[in-house]
Amino acid sequence: MMVAVLTYMSYGILTIFGYVRDFLRHWKIERCHIASEKEEQKDFVPLYQDFENFYTRNIYMRIRDNWNRPICSVPGAKMDLMERATYDYNWTFEYTGWVVQDVINLGSYNYLGFAENTGPCADSAAEVTMKYGVGVASTRQEIGNLDRHEEMEKQVARFLGVESAMAFGMGFATNSMNIPALVGKGCLILSDELNHASLVLGARLSGSTIRVFKHNNMQSLEKLLREAVVHGQPRTHRPWKKILIVVEGIYSMEGSIVRLPEVIALKKRYRAYLYLDEAHSIGALGPRGRGVVDYFGLDPCDVDVMMGTFTKSFGAAGGYIAGKRELIEYLRSHSHSAVYATSMSPPVVEQIITSMKCIMGEDGTTIGSERVQQLAENTVYFRKRLREMGFIIYGNNDSPVVPMMLYMPAKIAAFAREMLKRNIGVVVVGFPATPIIESRARFCISAGERSG
Repeated sequence: MMVAVLTYMSYGILTIFGYVRDFLRHWKIERCHIASEKEEQKDFVPLYQDFENFYTRNIYMRIRDNWNRPICSVPGAKMDLMERATYDYNWTFEYTGWVVQDVINLGSYNYLGFAENTGPCADSAAEVTMKYGVGVASTRQEIGNLDRHEEMEKQVARFLGVESAMAFGMGFATNSMNIPALVGKGCLILSDELNHASLVLGARLSGSTIRVFKHNNMQSLEKLLREAVVHGQPRTHRPWKKILIVVEGIYSMEGSIVRLPEVIALKKRYRAYLYLDEAHSIGALGPRGRGVVDYFGLDPCDVDVMMGTFTKSFGAAGGYIAGKRELIEYLRSHSHSAVYATSMSPPVVEQIITSMKCIMGEDGTTIGSERVQQLAENTVYFRKRLREMGFIIYGNNDSPVVPMMLYMPAKIAAFAREMLKRNIGVVVVGFPATPIIESRARFCISAGERSG
């Protein structure tokens, strides 16, 4: 309670000073660096909303030097972080130079350490680059379908234990473009309140009715399912064409793991469909690195639509949809991301194939399984030590996403700067990515660091 009260007081003080400074800017006493319309344009529809930009003007711009720092090395256990030397706290982009700092990497999604420039993945990607080049310059349905794309999709299906899979060049578009292909008007989407923006956008683009249940709350989800089955569609009370439950494996800002066994039980009881986003959990959870389904020891066939990305545990780019063969064949002709998007780059495809074979042990080594085990050990150790030190952290014990609460707005920038002084690179997160009083540092653990 004390922390909450002090946090609200901090934002109250900040708001008062923000409006005072806005008053000074209005009368040209203080210079305003934020983009705004010319005087002759202000009588029309404004391009920039002053009220919505209040946070940007008075908080974000003051701590912007904590974000968008270029990395000039491999994002491994350590990395070279480039800091912009600025004389005006990044109000403008007029930098006076660069400072390169070697830091411990506790911020990237390189969970299994495959984002490296040496080793079998890098060697395979380089070899494929020499044979295929770096771009296909066409869509999969025209002349951009390579044999390596086919091999990758078979590998993904085998890895997940499902009938078929297809890949897309962008993880965000995998959600935002495929959900509208699966549901539409007359359908109901039940979405966790903390789902990623790509899932929210996909749901909105679909034209379906959207209802939100409390985060990981099975009572809230069951209540919505029961009401949907009993009452049907508004006004007409006809049965919904489809009811789609949308959840994530690991929630990227909370570090919590979905209660998948209970979600599957509810989905079966009410005959709904389940869409599972495993962007952060695939490769990072389970004894074999197969994600949250493997973590709970469940049957992959119980998940109707399995989605994931290659951008994290596999050190590559893009995303996938996996499931029954009929589902994948339908998406190949109905998904905008499949029909219109350019094919994935060959070296990226090869990176996915090689890293996935490594995790499965098909490369003849135990490197992949050792990294999965190392990630699990690092995660448990890191969370345990933070708790012993008295910090408030969110999420499950086995989640490699570790949010450590800061609360106070002033701590967002201060914490990141103090960590940099100690050569530790972290990600600090505040509103609007989190609730306004729940600012945090988000650590992402990797198999690249040793827990000893």
